[in-house]
Amino acid sequence: MKALTQFFQNVTVQVDKNRLAWQNRGTQFVVSLLRTVFLIGMSFVMVYPVLFILSEAFKGVEDVYDSSVVWLPKHYSLRAFEVALQMLDFKNSIVRTLQIVVPSTLLQLVSSLLAGYGFARFKFRGKTVLFAILIFTIIVPIQTYMIPLYVGFTNLNFLGIGPIMTLITGQKLNVLNSPVPFYLMAMFGAGIRSGLYIFMLRQFFIGMPKELDEAASIDGCGPLQVFTKVMIPNAIPMMVTILVFSLVWYWNDYYMSSMFFNNNPPLSQKLTELSTLLDFSGQVTTITKQELVFLKEGILACGCLVTILPPLILYIFAQRFFTEGLERSGIVG
Repeated sequence: MKALTQFFQNVTVQVDKNRLAWQNRGTQFVVSLLRTVFLIGMSFVMVYPVLFILSEAFKGVEDVYDSSVVWLPKHYSLRAFEVALQMLDFKNSIVRTLQIVVPSTLLQLVSSLLAGYGFARFKFRGKTVLFAILIFTIIVPIQTYMIPLYVGFTNLNFLGIGPIMTLITGQKLNVLNSPVPFYLMAMFGAGIRSGLYIFMLRQFFIGMPKELDEAASIDGCGPLQVFTKVMIPNAIPMMVTILVFSLVWYWNDYYMSSMFFNNNPPLSQKLTELSTLLDFSGQVTTITKQELVFLKEGILACGCLVTILPPLILYIFAQRFFTEGLERSGIVG
C-alpha cells in the first residue's frame, strides 16, 4: 500500500514538473516572440526613412510615373543629385558648416573637460549651486533666452571691447552672419548641449580612482599635470563620445543657425529651405519644369542623403569608442 502511494506521489510530482517546464517554455517563447516583434518594428521605423531616401535619390524621371517601380529603380539616374547640390550651393554650404562645426566642437571639448574635471575632483565654495545651475541648463530650452542671446551678439560688448570697437570703426560690434557666436558659446561652456557633456565628464572622472591622483602627486605632478598626463589619456573613449555627440548636434543644428545667419547659411539651414527653393523653379538652371515636378521628392531625398552621410560615416569609425565612452560615463539607458 505504501509503495502504491509513493508511486502515485512520484507520478504527481513528475506531472507537476512537466507542467511547470511547459509553462516556462511557453513563457520564454512568448517573451522571445514579443522581443523579436518589438526589435523588428523598431528596426523598420529607423531603417525605413533611410531606405526611402536611397530609393528616391536614384530614381529617374521614367521611374517616378512607372507604377511598377516601388523600391528598386529601373533607370538609375544622378539627375536629382545634380539639382540638389546646385540648390544647396553645396560647396559654399559645406565650407560654412565646417567653419562652424570643427572649431566649435574642439572648443566645446576643451571647456567641457576642464569644467567636468573641476566638478569631479575639486572642492570649492558654491560648487553645489553651480552644479545645480549646470543641470538647469540641460533642461531649459534655448527658446527661453533666444532674444537676449540675439541682442547680445548684435551689439557685442565682451570684456568692454564693444565701446572701443565703436570708437575705432564707428559701428557697433556685430558678429552675426559669422561663426563667432558659436565659438564664444563653446569656449565658455554654453555651446549646444555643453551642460550634458560636462555632466557626462564629471560622472566619468568621479568613477576614476583617486589613488591615481595621489600617485601622480607623489611623483611631483601638480593639478594641471595630473589632468593632462593621467586623466586625459584615460578619458580618450569619453572624449571621442563627446566629439561625436558635439559634431552631430552642431552639424544638424538649424535653430541657432537660422538665428545667427541671414545669408550664406550652413548646410542644415539650406536643407530646411530646399523645399521652398524648389517651388521657385527659376532658380534651377539645369532642369526643366516638367522634370522638376517629377523629381521633387528625389531632389529632397538627395539633399537629406548628402547631409546625413558625413555624420553617419563618422559614427561608423567611432562606434567602438562611442559605446565604451557611454558605458564608462554611468548614464547608459
